[in-house]
Order: sequence, then C-alpha cells, then structure tokens
Amino acid sequence: MKITFISLITLFVSLFSPVKEEKTEIPVCHGQGNDMSEMAADPEFQKLHANPIPFHYVSAAGEMIRFSTPDGQTANGFLLKSKKKSDKWLLVYQEWWGLNDNIKQQAEQFYNDLKDVNVLAVDMYDGKVATEASEAGKLMQGASKDRLQAIMKGAIAYAGPKATFGSVGWCFGGMLSLQSAMLEGKKAAACVMYYGRPEQDVEKLKTLETDVLGIFGSRDKGISPESVKQFEENMQKAGEKVTVKMYDAGHGFANPSNPVYDKEASADAYKLALNYLKERLKA
Repeated sequence: MKITFISLITLFVSLFSPVKEEKTEIPVCHGQGNDMSEMAADPEFQKLHANPIPFHYVSAAGEMIRFSTPDGQTANGFLLKSKKKSDKWLLVYQEWWGLNDNIKQQAEQFYNDLKDVNVLAVDMYDGKVATEASEAGKLMQGASKDRLQAIMKGAIAYAGPKATFGSVGWCFGGMLSLQSAMLEGKKAAACVMYYGRPEQDVEKLKTLETDVLGIFGSRDKGISPESVKQFEENMQKAGEKVTVKMYDAGHGFANPSNPVYDKEASADAYKLALNYLKERLKA
C-alpha cells in the first residue's frame, strides 16, 4: 500500500492530538422549562426532600374534576365545592411530588376552616405523582412553563368570571401560587407561598394586584434567606407589599412526611396563613 507523506502527517496528528473531553450536563429545559427546572436537576436540592411516608387519605367532601385549558387540552383538579353558593375560591398548588393525598388533605383542611369558599387543588403534572425524590425531580424539571401556565389559566377560567381568588402552595407550589396571583389580575385577593422560589423580575412583580404572605425557613438550603431578602427588596421596588415570616426550620418543614417536619412551626404557619386568607377573602 502506498503511504504518502501527507497521509503520515494526518495519522500523526490524529494519534497525538489531545482528545476533547465531552462534558456531561444535566438536562435542563431552559426554553420550555419552568423557573425551578434547574433546581430540580440539582442532586443537592433533591436531597432536601426525603421520600414521603406512604399516606392514604379519603376525602369527606372532595372529588376529582376535569376542566379545559387554553392550549386545547384538559387538566385535573381536586374540587371541594362550597356548601353555599360562593364566588370565593382558593387555588391550592402541589409540592414537587404532584397532587398526592397529602395535598388533598391540606386542601380539605383549608376548606373546612375557611368555610363558604370553593377550594380547588390543581394537578400540575397531568395525573403523574412521584414517591421518590429522583422521580419528583424529573417531573418538576420537565414541566413545561407553557403547560403550567395553561393549567393555571384553565383553573382560573373554571371558577367563572365573578370569582375572587386566594392561592396557596408549598415548594414548587409556592412558586406557582405567586405566578397564579399574577395571572389572576384584579381577581386576586390573597397569595400565600410556602418556601417556593420567588419571582425576582421587578416588572413582573408590578403586575400583582394583591399583597403576598411568604413563609420560609432560615435553614432552607434550597430557597435561601438571601434570595428571600432579595425578593422583599424587589417587591418594594415594584411598589408591592409582602409579609415574610421566617421560621427556624428547613425546606419542607410544613410537610408531615418530611423528616425535617416541624410540628410547632407548621401549626403556627398554618394559623398565620388561615387568618390571612380569612381576612382577604372575608371568609
């Protein structure tokens, strides 16, 4: 076989040139993902969520429903209808696990204590529920921002044109509660967010038509006290009011299935949230 000088040079270069290392990246849906997609892909953030203790809850008053969404699809929700006709609504947003029995129980607790308020716990994962942190991380990471917004808009529309809204959510749902309040516009009357990632865009915050109650933990390694302080400053810049209650607790302290569950802090936070919602919804 005839080997030319050029062939030898090419072979030499291919053998001794440094090999470019391929970088392994955690897949994050930056374009279509949501504001917590990157956090969901972080193993350290996943470690903040121990797998929940198996829990089964049978509701005394709620039922699963379906409603239309503006993207041409349908979504699910757990509805607790007010015994008296009411245009007051509380939208409940799940943790990153999905619409599980823990969230249904929380929704029913608010329903029983608020009275004369329709409560709708919104399924943001289209029927999927995780029982392991790695699985929950994938679900939260892969939740399309457009789809999440469509589901929230569908829930708001389902309540009807005369509805007045309060919203509450934990972790992923804490972020969604704030986003929901912005989508509700002038119909928004209250917003409670438990240790959810705050919106930091001042221009977006200016669209809020309600004040916000933020409940956080000073030992939260996911939603840090520094990010909460930044949120307070940005709300002030936006001309909006936020009340922050910081507990000496970690991420997920209000979830009974979480090892960092703080019964005392959780009870106090619930009382604070309930009184706030009663005042704003005049319930």
